[in-house]
Amino acid sequence: MILEVDGVHKAFASPAGAIEVLRGVDLRVAGGETVAIVGESGSGKSTLLSLLAGLDVPTRGSVRLDGADLGALSEAELARFRARRIGIVFQQFHLMSGLTALENVSLPLELQGAPDAEARAREVLEQVGLTQRAQHLPSRLSGGECQRVAIARALVVEPALLLADEPSGSLDAATGAAVDRLLFELVERRGATLVLVTHSDRLAAACNRCLKLVDGALEG
Repeated sequence: MILEVDGVHKAFASPAGAIEVLRGVDLRVAGGETVAIVGESGSGKSTLLSLLAGLDVPTRGSVRLDGADLGALSEAELARFRARRIGIVFQQFHLMSGLTALENVSLPLELQGAPDAEARAREVLEQVGLTQRAQHLPSRLSGGECQRVAIARALVVEPALLLADEPSGSLDAATGAAVDRLLFELVERRGATLVLVTHSDRLAAACNRCLKLVDGALEG
């Protein structure tokens, strides 16, 4: 089991008191599995994804990836662990505007001190069909191309776990469908584990499992 979530609660402070968004979430995800998490807007899907990514910590409960308890790691340890084991694809791309497509993809490897960062980045850009756009800044790329760069950046470190938050939510239907197909093809090719948040029934149906977040807990 690559991902183990046990009794996770998450509350946020407000002037009216604590607001509990997640209430006892339990989840098991096996290596190579694809899992969709759906739910109403404001149900806590993105909050859960942030906890799985180690970008936030639970109020109670634990998140374990490959046996490592993310909540027990120091900030520095967590940053190193996340850089090597977790890839994240955001809805709004989050590319570095001043870096080319190639530089955006190679950046995670360079931060790790990988000597072959550029060569590996070029290889993944080729896999997403952007060899000819490697030297272009994000401002010169279409939305679909930017998301393909974001997918390449997330996968270049060969993560054990890939997390995606509405990966095609900001794209038109045709471009979004193409990006979704590419995402699943690359995940399957690399044997990665995928957990994604989506409002798309089509995208959810493409996963091995679909779970619904209701009243702060997962069903399905």
